[in-house]
Amino acid sequence: MCCSGFLKIMMFIFNGGIFLAGAVILGVGIWVKVDSGSILGILENVDDAPSGLSQLANITYLLIAVGAVLLIIGFLGCCGAIRESRCMLLTFFIIVLIIFLIEVAGAVVLLVFQGLADKLLQDLEEEVRASIQKNYGNSESVTSLWNATMEEFKCCGYRNYTDFDNSPFYDKHGGVYPYTCCNATINTEDVCSSNIAHISMIDGCFDKLLQLIEDNAVIIAAVALGIAALEIAAMVVSMVLYSHVGSKS
Repeated sequence: MCCSGFLKIMMFIFNGGIFLAGAVILGVGIWVKVDSGSILGILENVDDAPSGLSQLANITYLLIAVGAVLLIIGFLGCCGAIRESRCMLLTFFIIVLIIFLIEVAGAVVLLVFQGLADKLLQDLEEEVRASIQKNYGNSESVTSLWNATMEEFKCCGYRNYTDFDNSPFYDKHGGVYPYTCCNATINTEDVCSSNIAHISMIDGCFDKLLQLIEDNAVIIAAVALGIAALEIAAMVVSMVLYSHVGSKS
């Protein structure tokens, strides 16, 4: 009886963590989807993007799906522990095992196909820069997306201010750049000219994003390891409780 109660408490702890993680991921996915200024919104407006790049823009749906699955897993684990249902406990174990194997496979693919990832980033840069030069200043949606992104991350273009060369905005305004491409402490004119943009040296949004990831690499790694440990512990406890319930039958 004491062992059964302890196992139930452990299941509540593990599934509470899984449920909260699912809620957070689901919330992030919904936020990114409805946030018109997100970087993924820009990807959705890249014309004629390769299939790999077009799939990146659908990552919001992946986040929503993962969050929903984690919520279901948390529900199954808690209900299985409360009702001592072997069916729910086994279903919980199978789903967590599948997710864990997918995560391991994904990590292996990222390590093995590093060159493919580099090629994907190169294609992304070419397509995004082409989109800027074709649509920025001409398409209201693309222009507002880039303005919101550059304002949020304090960046300029994908790599730097030269990404806006020959864009509709550049041509319409006589060879000037968005104001975010010039440092406010340097820019003493009404426009962001080529010389001032060069002196300002505002980082590109891609570099800013990479820096953000690098600055939080330890946190990201810790969260990933924590999730993996939580999944393994949850599988072990669910199987022990599954066997305990079966022995009482």
